Amino acid sequence: MTTLVSIPESTQIPQWQPATWEDYLGYVNNRHLDNINITFNQGFLWIDMGNEGINHARFNELLTLVFGFWFARQPGILVDLLGGCVIEKPNQRAASPDKVLYIGENSPKWQEGEPRRINLDQWRVPDLVGEISDTTLAIDLDEKKQLYAALGIPEYWVIDIRGKRAIAFRLQDNGKYQEITTSVALNGLPIVLLELTLEQLEKTNNFNAAFWFSQQIVNLHNP
Repeated sequence: MTTLVSIPESTQIPQWQPATWEDYLGYVNNRHLDNINITFNQGFLWIDMGNEGINHARFNELLTLVFGFWFARQPGILVDLLGGCVIEKPNQRAASPDKVLYIGENSPKWQEGEPRRINLDQWRVPDLVGEISDTTLAIDLDEKKQLYAALGIPEYWVIDIRGKRAIAFRLQDNGKYQEITTSVALNGLPIVLLELTLEQLEKTNNFNAAFWFSQQIVNLHNP
């Protein structure tokens, strides 16, 4: 019988704990633990308990609206946004990014009887994943950054809530991320414009901030 590692109290800072893939499966398959954010990376498990805070939720949904306005300019492009869904490379790595973006065909489709997760042995990697960082900025810029690079995710965004920053990385041929100033996945989107949109939340709500974004991209060249 597998002995599961302990779940941290919601008031504690999450820590990496030694664990097996079976430990990970014990948590991710437990329907009583739907609210946990769980990450597995080659023998270590990281668990964050609890629901989203107000700021995390506000920034998270702003990014959804930003994606919507951006791709509305390109109606012929297929887009699938699967934020919060677990992506995993069986027996190696797993995470549940706040944003999981597929652009183009062959995005994951669930079949009856299958796990409710994205198996990267079965499906292609997402074109972009993103984390909304309120209390988790350090891990998002370190361990999770390394994990997503190891999974081969082409583009990774970190939205720093407290710093009103958008930090974007692109995977290089050497398997490491390099910070970029213009998105490749969202062809031609200046990251500084994303940051300016985040700053709008200091004086308005996320719908108005997203509408402001939509006005700014009118003059950008269509990809």
